[in-house]
Amino acid sequence: MAKINLLPWRAERRKQRQQEFLTMLGVASAAAVLISLLIVMYYNGQIDGQNNRNQYLTDQITSLDKQIAEIAELDKKKAGLLRRKQVIEELQASRSQMVHLFDELARTIADGTQITSIQQNGAEMTLLGRAQSNARVSTYMRNLDVSGWMGDPDLSIIELRGTEPGLPNEFSLKVKLKNPNDPAQAAAAAAAAAQDPAAPPPPDPLAPAATDATAPAAAAPAATDPAAAPGASPATGTAPATTAPATPAPATATPAPAPTTPPAPAAGGQP
Repeated sequence: MAKINLLPWRAERRKQRQQEFLTMLGVASAAAVLISLLIVMYYNGQIDGQNNRNQYLTDQITSLDKQIAEIAELDKKKAGLLRRKQVIEELQASRSQMVHLFDELARTIADGTQITSIQQNGAEMTLLGRAQSNARVSTYMRNLDVSGWMGDPDLSIIELRGTEPGLPNEFSLKVKLKNPNDPAQAAAAAAAAAQDPAAPPPPDPLAPAATDATAPAAAAPAATDPAAAPGASPATGTAPATTAPATPAPATATPAPAPTTPPAPAAGGQP
């Protein structure tokens, strides 16, 4: 027997499909929300991690800034200590400078020259004095130029004044102070000498005085030779030869009286 369904099956099917669609839509919506939450959580984690790294870098930068400030402060202290050390070294090196300067002034002063005033201004010294002539001043400047503690003499003025008899010329010159014990100045002098190796060495200002001193010494034996000449008529060279054997003669003469003295008491004992 045939069955006839008079129910609205199309409406039920439509309702069923609608329910299936709503179910699929709900599942898709839930999946989308879940995926969105996961994405948000992931990026929030990335942002938090980057913020933490930024905070760490900021803290490290702050710490390094403090260290840089401390290093700058230490550099200032170091520079101050180095300046103090340099001042102390300069004072230590210049302790005996005045002694050497006065010694050099006394050693380099030329004959016919007189120093009346000395004024020091830093590494420069001004010398005022009198001299017999311009040549005396030139000699004095050459002596200062070869000095170890002074150099580069610069004549400011020289004029003729009759205030002092024998020393009519008044002069004023400036010299640069040097320190042979200073390594920097020694290196500069060595470099200057290396740049001009063919230059002849400066003449020693005291060399003429040394030759003058040796001249009288050579003349002294010449004066004694004539004195020896009257004693020896042939030649002065034979006179010392004859006087040399004359010295042992008294030695032989002295033992002669010695044996004569013992017989005297012997002869006195016989009577």
